[in-house]
Amino acid sequence: MPLETLALYPTLSNPIEWGPVHASFVFSSGTDEEQVSNVSIVPCSGDKYIIIQVEHGMWELPGGTLEPGEHYLDGLRREVMEELGGELVSYTIFGQFNCESKAAVPYKAHIPHPRFVRLMGYGHVELVGKPLNPPDGEQVVAVEVVSLEEALQRFHSVGRSDLAELYQLADAIRKEKGETNDGNCL
Repeated sequence: MPLETLALYPTLSNPIEWGPVHASFVFSSGTDEEQVSNVSIVPCSGDKYIIIQVEHGMWELPGGTLEPGEHYLDGLRREVMEELGGELVSYTIFGQFNCESKAAVPYKAHIPHPRFVRLMGYGHVELVGKPLNPPDGEQVVAVEVVSLEEALQRFHSVGRSDLAELYQLADAIRKEKGETNDGNCL
């Protein structure tokens, strides 16, 4: 996608602060895997989108931090099962957040620091059970399959315009590629 397309997404086109992390979104279809610390997905099921709510009431984007030596696709499969109770069917990277942490030490000792990458993509997920909710992870209290409009409303209701724009962007890319009518994202 051309860079001017990012201007359609005002939150993503500006730097974002996540606590001690300063992040800037860029379009990409891949990256230096040595720099990847996190991977996230805009999960879809046909023409609908999957959203999660965590125990403190926030609507969130599935994904998380890689484990030591874990390839990002393996990490994403694990996160999808843990947070959605789902199986990853497909994944297409459309961008990444180039991040820099102001923290003195990394979030986990094995991840790159102070600069790292959070991969962003969309993909088809098949829900097969309940979230695993491991004790050391976010506790998911709801997994819902909703329209794009409903997902956007939920994210805006909790002040997460960044997540709303990621879902909008994934939907625009899927439509541009003709991927929204066959029940799959690839």
